[in-house]
Amino acid sequence: MKRLIIECLKDTPSKNIVASLVSEGGWEDMGSDGEYSYRRKGDDVILSLPGLHIRTNDLDKRAAEFGFTPDVVIFPSEHASTSGMPALTVHPMGNFNGNDLGGNERELAIPCPAMMTDCLRMIKERCTLPEFNICFEATHHGPFVDTPSFFIEIGSDENYWPRKDAAELLASVIRDVPETNDYPAVVGFGGGHYAPRFTELALSYKVNFAHMLPNYQWMGHDDEDIARMIKLAIDRSGTKLSFIHRKSMKGMEAQKLRELGESVGAEWVDWKDWEPLTGNR
Repeated sequence: MKRLIIECLKDTPSKNIVASLVSEGGWEDMGSDGEYSYRRKGDDVILSLPGLHIRTNDLDKRAAEFGFTPDVVIFPSEHASTSGMPALTVHPMGNFNGNDLGGNERELAIPCPAMMTDCLRMIKERCTLPEFNICFEATHHGPFVDTPSFFIEIGSDENYWPRKDAAELLASVIRDVPETNDYPAVVGFGGGHYAPRFTELALSYKVNFAHMLPNYQWMGHDDEDIARMIKLAIDRSGTKLSFIHRKSMKGMEAQKLRELGESVGAEWVDWKDWEPLTGNR
């Protein structure tokens, strides 16, 4: 599998995670396309860009124009939060509504459910930093790419972004994560931004999460717009299998989500149907 790893030179964790990867040796300088520089080791290529990654669309196409067509794009990055909560997170990219944080309005990148969810499991398995919360984040922000992709992040403020131990951990996960697994991919609906229920299920059952639509993105919208978001999530995730975090909403809201989902092809599943993990993965 050809993997494109994006190094954002404006982002401290991104630089530190990539530095940890490169420190293992074996990387070859591929040169520059005049704006971005490239390094290669086997089937992995690091693209280093001076601008802000979340606002730079189509990096997969830029790499392809340079001669490397990726199967997956991985974005090591900082995670910013006003809470300052120390966190190690993974999440899909895209915007169900506006694009204040990059990407395209009402457009989602293609997620990478198996690799992203296995990264979450491996972070949990390997982490010896008890102060960090390990979790999914719901789908949000740019950039837009049309290749399976995800962010892997260190948060949540300047007290934690420079942490070399966290960067080394995430670098080891990026290095070792398997290409795929044979677990079903599902789209998650409901809950909050940090998706605690989806995180709990991914760490306990043989399931991979694709796009995740939190309550704050769809509640308050009309039925037509909610149906649009559901269809967008399942279409870009490449699966109709969908799961509702029912305890995160009122019964009438869950029923509305279920009915609107069925109208656009969603197939609702129950966590009780999933096989428990043996060990961490």
